[in-house]
Amino acid sequence: MDFAPMVERKRSRFEELEREIASSGLFDNTTRAREVLREHASTKALVESWERLVKARRELDENRAFAVGTDQEMASLATAEIPGLESEILHLEREVQISLLPPEPDEDRDAIVEIRSGTGGTEAALFAADLYRMYSRYADSIGLKVEEMDSSGADLGGLREVVFRVSGAAVFRRLRYESGVHRVQRVPATEAQGRIHTSTATVAVLPEAEEVDIQIKPEDLRIEVCRSGGPGGQGVNTTDSAVQVMHIPTGRIVRCQDGRSQQKNKESALKIMRSRLLEDKRREEEEKYSAHRKSLIGGGGREEKIRTYNFAENRVTDHRIKLSLYSLDRFLGGEIGGMVDALQASDIEDRLREAGIRG
Repeated sequence: MDFAPMVERKRSRFEELEREIASSGLFDNTTRAREVLREHASTKALVESWERLVKARRELDENRAFAVGTDQEMASLATAEIPGLESEILHLEREVQISLLPPEPDEDRDAIVEIRSGTGGTEAALFAADLYRMYSRYADSIGLKVEEMDSSGADLGGLREVVFRVSGAAVFRRLRYESGVHRVQRVPATEAQGRIHTSTATVAVLPEAEEVDIQIKPEDLRIEVCRSGGPGGQGVNTTDSAVQVMHIPTGRIVRCQDGRSQQKNKESALKIMRSRLLEDKRREEEEKYSAHRKSLIGGGGREEKIRTYNFAENRVTDHRIKLSLYSLDRFLGGEIGGMVDALQASDIEDRLREAGIRG
């Protein structure tokens, strides 16, 4: 496929964005300014990749001509450079294809992650804690920040649920594919006969909503303050700092108690509430306009069993892309980057096919 016409349209758009950035009134609207700067950066990257691709193609043509020439020394040098240029061109063509895709909604946002223990009792709660530790270590390894917003411990260890915010560069783009049911198969420490038990935990990854995305009317909220309780530390159990927020039109309830003040818990609860309402809004739009789309990745719905963690085989398998890694110990230690990359690549392949911009 000839990408030149599409790239030229992007180049014209880039010039428009340059003029808009240079205008004096851009930053009067911070939301618009953020959108323009984001589009400018991605369009600039596309144009630069295209220019490198054009240059590499020209060099490849020149080397192929020299390779069949009469100057043996020049022919030898040119022949040696051809494989590297061919590899570079394939890489740059791929970059251009991906850059031509329309951006996915919310991909550059921070994320709010909710993990809840599912079937399996104590073992499910322990698994939920394992997942929280896994994501925390992964985030730390790539320079992302994790902020716990609320948690509820289980009586015999582990977590009934935990809600935390992950912030940094392109967080939602990295973590969005983690939404769904995670299944663990292992022998619990309390199992005397060595039988393998199957337990589950549910992960939901929500793009963090901003106030401009979801505007909640004060009269639509019922906010209650109550005494914190349950496992979670000494200070949590001694102050009337827990906050429960109910969104009356939808009946959604968020309760936060981990902060040491009512104000902190209220802010966290409202952040979670906005993100859940934004997710509801996005799901409604997807069902209305994109019901025909069947992604390789799946919709990230919480009803989907997406991954199995098998301790006996030291194996983690993602069922959506049929990928198994035999390094479960390192995976749970936070080394999930390979799986994240594979999920992104699979999604991009599907989007390229849908967009019809495969070369």
